[in-house]
Amino acid sequence: MDDLNVTAEEHLTAARASAHGRSAHLVLQEPPLRQTVIALTEGTALDEHNAPPAASLLVLRGGVCLTAASGDVELPAGTLYPIPQERHGLLALSDAVVLLTAVND
Repeated sequence: MDDLNVTAEEHLTAARASAHGRSAHLVLQEPPLRQTVIALTEGTALDEHNAPPAASLLVLRGGVCLTAASGDVELPAGTLYPIPQERHGLLALSDAVVLLTAVND
């Protein structure tokens, strides 16, 4: 069992040391469910990509902006947000850690 606080801190440290400004760790894989901790340094973005059949984002630390054609949404720490069923991206507004929960086919 992973302690999300410890995992978040470890991956935020790794993201800060990475030339790409990000680090990720798959914490749970019970098909079709996947949960991934993603750490991003301020200004780092995940480029636009397709949405899985169902997904949510829980902001554990910092703040992020979920970008999508339907509109951008700023998400502060503590926010749980459903990911829209459209192409989207993610931008770290500050050093941030999120928990991505996705259901895949």
